[in-house]
Amino acid sequence: MITKVLMEALSPTMEEGKVLTWLKQEGDTVTDGDVLAEVETDKAVMELQARGAGVLRTILAGDGATVEVGSLVAIIADPDDDITALAGGGSAPPAPAPESEPAADAAPAPKSPATPEAPPAPTDAGARIKASPLARRMAGERGLDLATITGSGPSGRIVKRDVEHARAPAAVAAPTAAPGGFEDVELTQIRKTIAKRLTASIGPIPHFFLTTEVDMERAADARAALNALDDGPRISFNDIILKAVAHALRQHRACNAWWMDDRIRYFNDVHVAMAVAVDDGLITPVIRHTDRKSLREIAMESRQLAERARERKLTPEEYTGSTFSVSNLGMFDIDQFTAVINPPEAGIVAVGSIEEKPVIIDGELEVRRRMRLTMSCDHRVIDGATGAQFLQTVKRMLENPMALVW
Repeated sequence: MITKVLMEALSPTMEEGKVLTWLKQEGDTVTDGDVLAEVETDKAVMELQARGAGVLRTILAGDGATVEVGSLVAIIADPDDDITALAGGGSAPPAPAPESEPAADAAPAPKSPATPEAPPAPTDAGARIKASPLARRMAGERGLDLATITGSGPSGRIVKRDVEHARAPAAVAAPTAAPGGFEDVELTQIRKTIAKRLTASIGPIPHFFLTTEVDMERAADARAALNALDDGPRISFNDIILKAVAHALRQHRACNAWWMDDRIRYFNDVHVAMAVAVDDGLITPVIRHTDRKSLREIAMESRQLAERARERKLTPEEYTGSTFSVSNLGMFDIDQFTAVINPPEAGIVAVGSIEEKPVIIDGELEVRRRMRLTMSCDHRVIDGATGAQFLQTVKRMLENPMALVW
């Protein structure tokens, strides 16, 4: 039985995937559910599983290949199944052979005495050599002659691992770069997605911004007291902010919403996403029912999600479905910034650093720990006064944190 291995949509927003590494090789026996390869999606590294049993007869998209969702990347079949037509229709064509090298066993055409001799037509050097399409392409990319490679596949067929173990010819020196030099780095799937979503956000969405400054003295004291109680997960300022935002969203349903083009969707549940920086971009794991969770629960979950995000191990359920987002750059000594809304959400809060500042309290000059919050609003959903009232509630919660400790 022949089974097509297709590039699956491993995340809700995935349009294409990059094959990072094949865990099964051509000629390996596989069963239904076996992990065939690791694929980089727009959000994480996911596993591509076999949907049938048999032998992995051919790989059509090798390590590093980027293909669209639904494309054929490999074929699983019984050893005696004919997959020639199917393999020939794969998305990864074999590498072109050198034009100057004739086929190994091709006989010269007889000359006609009445017709001038025509120049020989280019031939495929590997046409009579048994090799998988992937092996042919890899050999072409590496400048290897298939005739010099011993095949280890069925009936002596050359497969991927044979090309990988073959010795490449001496490298040709690269041309000298221009003064100063440069480096072109291929976009990762997550960076491509960030670019698309930013274009879809900052252009079409009519942003407006509201900024307020919060006195964090009481929040800092409450955090220190809570962290001194036991050996549980340490509570960060970001955990406290997430809790305050969640409480405010429960009170201001107009901000806990999505823009749906022909309607506005208001949510009864509060699911807050937190921006996490990863090596090649940004991802926003979601703490579900944030308003119902204690600070300890938020602290534990936020650390686990951040760790999984940096390891590219988040599942789609862990980074989709948020109703609002929080982005914090305070740890990088950024006192204030504006964040781009993550559509279809209607708002996001940007958190700056906590700084000691001289302020007037009851007519007296004092040094207090202060922090700036900037809310980005989608004006199609949130009006100015609505956003301001929401931000006032967040500020009131942070300045009176006992309301959050339950």
